[in-house]
Order: sequence, then C-alpha cells, then structure tokens
Amino acid sequence: MAAAKKVFGAAEASDLVNELRRSFDDGVTRGYDWRITQLKKLLVICDNHEHEIVEALRDDLGKPELESSVFEVALLRNSCKLALKQLKNWMAPDKAKTSLTTFPASAEIVSEPLGVVLVISAWNYPFLLSIDPVIGAISAGNAVVLKPSELAPASSALLAKLLEQYLDPSAVRVVEGNVNETTLLLDQKWDKIFYTGSSKIGRVIMTAAAKHLTPVVLELGGKSPVVVDSNTDLKVTVRRIIAGKWGCNNGQACVSPDYILTTKEFAPKLIDAMKHELETFYGKKPMDSKDMSRIVNSNHFDRLSKLLEEKEVSDKIVYGGDKDRENLKIAPTILLDVPLDSLIMSEEIFGPLLPIITLNNLEESFDVIHSRPKPLAAYLFTHNQKLKERFAMTVSAGGIVVNDIAVHLALHTLPFGGVGESGMGAYHGKFSFDAFSHKKAVLYRSLFGDAPVRYPPYSRGKLRLLKALVDSNIFNIFKVLLGLS
Repeated sequence: MAAAKKVFGAAEASDLVNELRRSFDDGVTRGYDWRITQLKKLLVICDNHEHEIVEALRDDLGKPELESSVFEVALLRNSCKLALKQLKNWMAPDKAKTSLTTFPASAEIVSEPLGVVLVISAWNYPFLLSIDPVIGAISAGNAVVLKPSELAPASSALLAKLLEQYLDPSAVRVVEGNVNETTLLLDQKWDKIFYTGSSKIGRVIMTAAAKHLTPVVLELGGKSPVVVDSNTDLKVTVRRIIAGKWGCNNGQACVSPDYILTTKEFAPKLIDAMKHELETFYGKKPMDSKDMSRIVNSNHFDRLSKLLEEKEVSDKIVYGGDKDRENLKIAPTILLDVPLDSLIMSEEIFGPLLPIITLNNLEESFDVIHSRPKPLAAYLFTHNQKLKERFAMTVSAGGIVVNDIAVHLALHTLPFGGVGESGMGAYHGKFSFDAFSHKKAVLYRSLFGDAPVRYPPYSRGKLRLLKALVDSNIFNIFKVLLGLS
C-alpha cells in the first residue's frame, strides 16, 4: 500500500520558510565550506545519476538520450565545476576607488546572500532549469526552496528524491505539487523569486512578489526570430536552424526559433534545403524517429493543433503537418507566409511548427522585429559584416546569435536573460552568483584627519572648499586654501 501523500497547506508553507530562515539567520549557508560541500554534492548527482535523469526525461518528454545527456546533465556538470573553481573569487570583495571627498579611506563591494529564495522551474528542461538556478543560489550563500514543474512528474519526483538525499535539508528543500502548492509558496515572504516559464504566469509571479516588495528574476520567452540572408552558407544555415528548432526538445524551448524572415526570392531555396536536411536527420517518416522529443501533454498538443487548424493557416503548410494525438507527436512542420495577425504569429509557438515570412528585401526584417515585443533571442545568418553589426546593435533581444542557434546558452561568460516581455534579470556563470547576491557598499574611514570644514557654523570659505573637494579638483582646492578663490 502506497504511503499517504503529505499535506502541504498554508501552515506547512509558512513553517518551511521559517525553518529555512532560522538556518540562514544562524549562518548555516554563509560560509565557504558549506557552499562548496553542497556544490560538490550536486556534481555527484550529475555524475552518479545520469542514467536515472535520462530515463525520467524519456518518461516525461520522450527526450533522446543525447539531448538529455548533453543539454541537461553536461551543462549542469559544467555549471557545478565552474562554481567550484571560481567561488572564492566570486565571494571576495571587489575593491572600489575612493576620492578626495572621503580621504583618507578605502572602499569595497561585498557580495552578501539575500536570504531565503524560491526557484520555480519549467517542464521543458526540468533538470537544467531547476538545478542551474539552485547552483547560483547556493553559491551566493542562500537557503533555497525549489518548486519543480508538475508537468514533468517523473523529473519532479527524481529531483525531490536526489536533493533530499544529497543536500542539507536545513537549507535546501524541494516542494512538489501543482498550482495549489505554488500559490501557497507565493503567499510567503521571500528574499528573491526566480521563475522560468511563460509570460502569463510571470505576471502572476510578479504580482505575488509585489505584496512583499520581493525582487524577481523572470526567465520567460517570446517569439524568437531568425533572419536568413541569401548571402550565407545555405547547407550549414539550414542544419543549424533544424538542430536549434527540432533538435532542442522538438521546439519546446524558450530560445527555439519561432519564425524565419527571408526574401521572397530566396525562400524557395531555403525551403527546399530544409526539406532535404529534415529528411536526412529524421527520415521520410519523422513521426517514427527516435531522435525527437514528443509533445509534453495533450493540452499542449491541442494548443499546437489549434495554431495549425486556424483559418488561413492550415493551407500554408509546405512541409509536414502530420499529427498523432495518442502518441503526442507532431511532425516537423514548415508554413509559408501565414498572416501576421494569425495565432501562430501572435503567441509563442513552443513546438515543432515553423512559419517562414517572406519580404521584398531583408531591410523589412528590422521593421517586423521592431513591431513586436522584444524576444528572448534573435538570430541572423549571413556573411555580410555590416548586416551582422547592424543586427547586433539595433535589434533588442535577450541575446543575439549570428550564424547559429541557441549556443550562447553554453557560454558562462555571457548573461542569459530576457528584456521587456521576454523577462528580467539574468544568470549563468558568475551572473547566477550575482543574481542571488546583494552588492553591499562598504566604506572604511579613518578617525584621523577630521576636517572642520564640514561642520557648522558654515561660511563662504567652507562652501568654496567643500565644492572643490566634492569636484575632486586639486587646483581649485589649492586656490581656496591660498585665498585665491
């Protein structure tokens, strides 16, 4: 007989936060040794439980082993190793310059942990998007609660099991559940909330956080465009688009290409090349391919079907379009020139559908992108150096990648996050540490050399000298002291 599920109500949510706050206030999480110990245990999870993680991802998403091992476990392993290597440097205060105004003095910026933080993760990369922010939270010295997505139940259960088994339960906890548990957690006072998911739920998170003036990081999404110039290596371009779209969880990724912009003249060549490479990658019957994830559940399957079946969209399919609801599979599907006001061009697709919008010239692509909410990523394929520079400088997006798709995620030296409706805040590498830290200004002054000029009674001479000191202008200071000003 299965054990009864533990009740998680308002009292349990409050008790959980209070318990973690006591641990934080007692200094459990602040020390270097505690942080290093937890990070090493996260690395052990990656090293010793990769097979279980791959199986859970197969259960939840039908995700191929290569995608699970590389895009989830290997990336997490790299994040752990980087944090272990760099933590002392990250924790060390940064020296700051002083001025004549505070002389003699020294100054520094101290990274201090925020306190007790909440991480709410997504279902599409349930291990990477859960543990990667937790690495940042632990590195920065916080107590943390992780709420995995209930839409990936096997992954959620495994996360709860492994983190309970390996990490310090006085400071790191996992809460499983659905909307009810998430709502109860959001009712609590946190020192930061880190959320990955849709813009719709992002607004709910931000509203809940506002009650306590809690800062948030929102990793959302949007419609990430791909601009394809005719002056490109067509084969490489197409293969990289396919790998970044269908080879990344079958389009169920926040940085997945959402639509392509190219010229009317070049579109036929692009479509023919995509058809050829898709068949090379996934065969003549892509629905039978073992190298592609399935749709996460029937609700998302129906949502994608609705996008395809909309009037003036269904007849725009130029490749694919096959669906199998029983097995939650949709073939890679390319559409040509769907209406810009259609559903498929209005909401984030998050699936294996890819519209191509044709333009008279590539110049028009800037107008299309600028007319829409800022995306999480924007992509350009071209040999044209001036076009690369203009795209990077004028297109506003969370990140820009030229001549590839989504690979910026693998660089810990680059911040990953959105702008505008695609999110706020960023993480990865040291940016994760900074996301969960408060940068505290610290100034050390000597008790010697006290200047009467700052104290009443005030005079014109004091005013002139203080203005010169604030300006840090040596010449004016000497003029005032010599009575020349």
